Amino acid sequence: MDQLSERYLEDYVTLEPIEATFIGIPGHDHEFPDFSPGGFDGLAELARVAVAETTEIEPGSPREEVARDAFVERLGLIGASHEAGVPQHQLNAISSVPAHIRKVFDLMPTATQENWETIAIRLNQVGTALDQYRGTLLEQAGRGRVSALRQVEDLAGRIAGWTDPNGDNFFGGLAAQAPDGPVKPTVEAAAASAAKAFAEFGGWLTAELAPRAPQRDACGREVYELASRNFLGATVDLDETYAWGWQELARIEGEMAAIAAELNGGDRNIQAAAALLDADPARKIRGKEAFREWMQELSDTAVAELAGRHFDIPESIRTLDCRIAPTSDGSIYYTPPSEDLTSRRGAMWWAVPNGIEDFATWREVTTVYHEGVPGHHLQCAQTILRGDLLNRWQRVGCWVSGHGEGWALYAERLMDELGYLDDPGSRFGMLDAQGFRAARVIVDIGMHLELEIPKDNPFGWRPGERWNADLGFEFLRAHAGLETEFLKAELNRYLGWPGQAPSYKVGERIWLQAREEAKQRKGSGFDLRQFHSDALNLGSLGLDPLRRALAKL
Repeated sequence: MDQLSERYLEDYVTLEPIEATFIGIPGHDHEFPDFSPGGFDGLAELARVAVAETTEIEPGSPREEVARDAFVERLGLIGASHEAGVPQHQLNAISSVPAHIRKVFDLMPTATQENWETIAIRLNQVGTALDQYRGTLLEQAGRGRVSALRQVEDLAGRIAGWTDPNGDNFFGGLAAQAPDGPVKPTVEAAAASAAKAFAEFGGWLTAELAPRAPQRDACGREVYELASRNFLGATVDLDETYAWGWQELARIEGEMAAIAAELNGGDRNIQAAAALLDADPARKIRGKEAFREWMQELSDTAVAELAGRHFDIPESIRTLDCRIAPTSDGSIYYTPPSEDLTSRRGAMWWAVPNGIEDFATWREVTTVYHEGVPGHHLQCAQTILRGDLLNRWQRVGCWVSGHGEGWALYAERLMDELGYLDDPGSRFGMLDAQGFRAARVIVDIGMHLELEIPKDNPFGWRPGERWNADLGFEFLRAHAGLETEFLKAELNRYLGWPGQAPSYKVGERIWLQAREEAKQRKGSGFDLRQFHSDALNLGSLGLDPLRRALAKL
């Protein structure tokens, strides 16, 4: 099983060089995948053959049995998604082919002139990659598969921002970082070529694809069920999960109201408490660099205090780089270290929107724990280290959103349990983030399945009406204390990436259920630190395989 998995990974990164860069496997930074229809077919066939080969393998140990379970679950979904045309046609501004092409340059090495020569080679291939993908989008459109108009327009607008010579101009900014000398004009010319290719692709989206795009945002139940399985690695009852989302949001907001009363002298108004915290000078930082330094200090402190006490954290992964991202779309994300742990360290990135200079720390304490330790960094970096327990595909080639984002959200709650959020403002911020994720469960499932809003919902909000994008935005604005433009971007994200946003909160729910099941099995012998160690040592895998594996420990 290990040999099959590792052979598959080698073949996969040959076909998917962007993924090789993302996960830190060297040797492919000068390449792009084949984004033509044949390229997507090749990836699906690779997965199909690998799954078929697993039927000839008899696991020789419980560890190998877990590896096979994880492998078959993940690769089986590649075939199902390809058959539905999802990776070929689904457009959004965060996780579709154009977004991956742009984002890969964030992670390419830049230390040497040779590194910059490699960047230039890849920049010069952007036009070919986008032309291939244009052919795939046209082929899918011929089958009646075109993303919703909202997504086509949103992506075109995002591309315009990346290429605006009077704005961020991502490619110009990248070229400006090249060292002086012979390589700089080469990089500048290549960056200009890439920017031109992206601008032309964005114009094509608006002029040619948008007129063929449907107005309807909802993907429907059949597509959503596949998307949910893909992001969770588990099959859940969507209607039950939708009902649970309402209950969970009401529970969280009840706890927030209690803290609001503590902060506001008895007033339970959540918005008033948030405004009070925002106005507190002691909870405010001015300037991007000062905010980055604050994040770094908080992350370093968490690692130092958790290591050896609540978690086993090897010395080689005790550093997380906190960075300001080169774009300004408001996203916050984590990138794992390279496989060798030296050429690239784990990092959390904050793409601060233009014009933002003031940061409210009460909102972001929990974010650092989510992206760093005990969240993504502990989970991902520790997995890379476990060569004694996991094959290479498990260590660096497998990522399941519900497992990873669910763990990170669980980690936020865990830090509260461990006493790191005793400050009312910091705990209020954690609950605020949790409430936002619960609201996303309701909105995402509700909009894509076009469900009825419960007549007895706990907020008495729009009972009996049917979900659409306008109601989705209204609900988010009522239950998330975030800027209007950010909420608009979030709404577009949910509509263009069905099933992804709920994977955080639903993933956390399954992690909590798995912990409770372990407590019931172990009784007085249950040890929380050992549970975390056992669970993380399984690597990233679907949440159904996770529960099956934990049940045998």
